[in-house]
Amino acid sequence: MKITRRSDIQKVLEVHIVLQSEQGTDYLTHGIVRDVLTKSASHPHGIKVRLEDGQVGCVKKVFL
Repeated sequence: MKITRRSDIQKVLEVHIVLQSEQGTDYLTHGIVRDVLTKSASHPHGIKVRLEDGQVGCVKKVFL
């Protein structure tokens, strides 16, 4: 499920993101959200976040 609303993302959520350098591929990176970087309420390509390990990308999947 593509996550496009900022209100769906919170710190400490476990997510899969696509890194900017890997856009256009199916490779996803797993991690825990440290910061939500997207300021707008929604974004068609996914909400940009920073993971606890410092990697930045757009959220593609959330684990509840």
